[in-house]
Amino acid sequence: MSTYGLLGYPLAVSFSPAYFAEKFRQLELHHTYELFPRASLHGLRPWLASQPELAGLNVTIPHKQAVLRHLDGLTAEALAAGAVNTIRVEREPFRLIGHNTDVVGFRETLVSFLGEARPSALVCGTGGAARAVWLVLEELGIPFVKLGRTAHADALAYEDLTEMQARARKLWINTTPLGMEPIYTGQKPTLPYEMLGENHWLYDLVYHPVETPFLAAGRQRGAKTQNGLAMLHAQADASWAFWQKL
Repeated sequence: MSTYGLLGYPLAVSFSPAYFAEKFRQLELHHTYELFPRASLHGLRPWLASQPELAGLNVTIPHKQAVLRHLDGLTAEALAAGAVNTIRVEREPFRLIGHNTDVVGFRETLVSFLGEARPSALVCGTGGAARAVWLVLEELGIPFVKLGRTAHADALAYEDLTEMQARARKLWINTTPLGMEPIYTGQKPTLPYEMLGENHWLYDLVYHPVETPFLAAGRQRGAKTQNGLAMLHAQADASWAFWQKL
């Protein structure tokens, strides 16, 4: 029997335990999936080394980038994205290998959502999840503008977004936790929602609630909307395949 789990902080709501419990039941495996709320990664390697039954972790906010320095190796996806959301714990010798299944999950679901369309995008957020989104958009040849709370590197602050820049982008993507219940209930990125219409697509990586304030603002104006649940399913399956070296 092996243990898998989710590393992050806070972990008030998580889809993963129920999802993997059902997967283990279907596969007739006696594995477990647990939540590991850790505000700091201090002592991560010794802790993992002392847990021989722990075979893999998913990684979420706020550790997707900070965890990189604790790992022994990265897959091509993790290296390209500059962020990790999945770790395989190898024994004899003890090694931690990082992967990014957000890339797989987002690519699959975005292509399904857009069909043949490839509209220019606004990407809200500059954290670990955003990095996977940027990578996929680049792969698909979709130009995009990065938005963050403050301007830095090649990202704009929300208040610096011009009307012309906003109007030119028909695909709006939220990679932040804004809107997630119960911590960020009722919140959404600061954007000019009044300009949305039927020719817009809104994709929110948040999956709880099913419709965030970000998505509701789009639906009310006729935009096409997609939450993060399908992406979560796809990346969870990719995590399992990575842990099993499939």
